[in-house]
Amino acid sequence: MPTRPLVTSYKQDMRLFPDLWHKLGLVVWTALLLVFPLAFDDHWVTIANNCAIAVVGATALMILTGFAGQISLGHAAFLALGAYTTAVLGGQYDVPFWLGIPAGGVVAAVVGLMVGPFALRLRGLYLAIVTVGLVFLVNHVLLHMPDITGGPTGIEVSSRYWFGGAGAAETDLPVLDNFTSRNPLELGPLYFNFGQLLYYFFLVFALATVMLAKNLQRSTTGRAMMAVRDQDIAAAVLGVHPARVKIIAFGVSSFLAGVAGGMLAVQQTYLSIENFNLHMSIEYIAMIVLGGIGTVFGAVAGGIAFVILDPIGQFVTEFLPFMAEWSDNQRATVLFAGVVCGFLIFEPLGLFGIWLRIKRYFAGWPFRY
Repeated sequence: MPTRPLVTSYKQDMRLFPDLWHKLGLVVWTALLLVFPLAFDDHWVTIANNCAIAVVGATALMILTGFAGQISLGHAAFLALGAYTTAVLGGQYDVPFWLGIPAGGVVAAVVGLMVGPFALRLRGLYLAIVTVGLVFLVNHVLLHMPDITGGPTGIEVSSRYWFGGAGAAETDLPVLDNFTSRNPLELGPLYFNFGQLLYYFFLVFALATVMLAKNLQRSTTGRAMMAVRDQDIAAAVLGVHPARVKIIAFGVSSFLAGVAGGMLAVQQTYLSIENFNLHMSIEYIAMIVLGGIGTVFGAVAGGIAFVILDPIGQFVTEFLPFMAEWSDNQRATVLFAGVVCGFLIFEPLGLFGIWLRIKRYFAGWPFRY
């Protein structure tokens, strides 16, 4: 059963929004996303910001694992590099956060391109073991550079809006000179606090990441990644260069992971190396499994579902007597683990599989096949 109208040309097949319903959905979702921080309180705005971070990080891992088939448990290392780069540039060099976040992505991409060649002859569990070592290596380096990273005590993130911090106040720009001041921004009748401003900036980063991943998936490079994922020997026979494809996947994935780390640094305002551990890498793998491996939809849905399940899990598990003495994080972790296991057993395609069923139902409605 097809899930979209018949296409008669390659140009129609490559359209992201092929018909009126897709364009209408784009307009509706854009309007909802723009008014969201104005309609909900700060608690839900913070959750939305965390969703944007999770979407960028999950999309980064989806490119490496879902598209190219390279299993990585070192995702937290690239997030740590992006986060600490953003913090150091903002705190010591007065670099604005909107420039420090992409700079963190560049630093993570350089490390990813250095790790990429090790993946050329490794796959499966062997590659996973190598990337686990990367997490401990990055943590060790950051811990033993206290003059730059703060070492075990951590580092405060000074997220400046413009170069020079207070010098921005002398310009005619109606913006904040430093986000850490938490001063609100007033534009006519609209009033934006710190979390709402971050929401719009994070929304831009998240949408740009999703568009990049979607276009990459439909490009020649993305198709080559999937060919290498399915069977690298057959792909090489057809003219695909597996080594180059894997290195590109590591570079793009690590860049986006560094961007997610920079966003996390701005959101948290204080970094500790203890947060960037193997547990974080496993969480991102769980996100793409929950959403559906191999699809951009799966990365977005998995990242959002992971963040939303946290407050839901804390609320639901309070009524379970055997979890009453557990911490909020422990209860949320147990709930999320149960949800992931349920999807692996009953819906291996994740949330993407459920979405396909819904699309096929309405595509054939009122007839059932």
